[in-house]
Amino acid sequence: MLPNSQRVLCPMILYNDTDLDRGCPLMTIMCASARFSVGELVYHRLFHYRGVVIDVDPEFQSTEEWYELVARSRPPKDQPWYRVLVHNATHQTYVAERNLEKDETEDAIVHPLIDEIFTIFKEGRYDIRAPFPEQR
Repeated sequence: MLPNSQRVLCPMILYNDTDLDRGCPLMTIMCASARFSVGELVYHRLFHYRGVVIDVDPEFQSTEEWYELVARSRPPKDQPWYRVLVHNATHQTYVAERNLEKDETEDAIVHPLIDEIFTIFKEGRYDIRAPFPEQR
C-alpha cells in the first residue's frame, strides 16, 4: 500500500491499510498537484465560508461561460479546482485552489449531503463512502 501522504494522479482511489484492517471500505481520492483531497475541510479566502471537499479536478472543468460569469477573480484554469459542500447551506461550490486554505477549526460541516457522501468524521476530516454516490 502507498502511504496516505503520497499523492497520486487523479482519479486513483487508495485504501488505507488501517481502514481495510477494520473492514471499512474507506477511500481517499487525491490529485498529484492538488493541495487538498476529498474529505478535507477548507476555508474560502474571499467569501469567508467553511466547507468540505467532495471532488478534485486537476484543472478547471466547467464551461467558458460559467468561468466568465462566476469566476470574477479570474483564477488560473490550469491548476486544481474543487467541488465543496458549504457549511450551514444546501448548495455546493466549484472553487479554484488559490481561493482555498485549510480550515483550522476542524469542526464538522453541517450540510444535507454529508451522510450520503461520507461515513464518519474524525480528527478533522471525513472518510468517503464506497462507492461514491452519483454526482448531482
